[in-house]
Amino acid sequence: MSGWGYALMTVSMVLFWALIILGVIALVRYLARGDRSGEQAAAPQATPEQVLAERFARGEIDEQEYHRRLAVLHDRSRPLLKP
Repeated sequence: MSGWGYALMTVSMVLFWALIILGVIALVRYLARGDRSGEQAAAPQATPEQVLAERFARGEIDEQEYHRRLAVLHDRSRPLLKP
């Protein structure tokens, strides 16, 4: 074999092991990601009151608007208006 044969053999061996290592890393990451998706699906959703409180805390609505909307949320006997 000439010098090119040894060089090609070395490069192909490095590429082979690099592909094997990358495949193992990809497999581990894929399996780890599958475990996290179940935890995210079980997370409770925010109630309307919590969403309203977050908007007030961020400054999207003022105190008067916050209290008005909170009263509407707590007033269950009020009939719904049809659009």
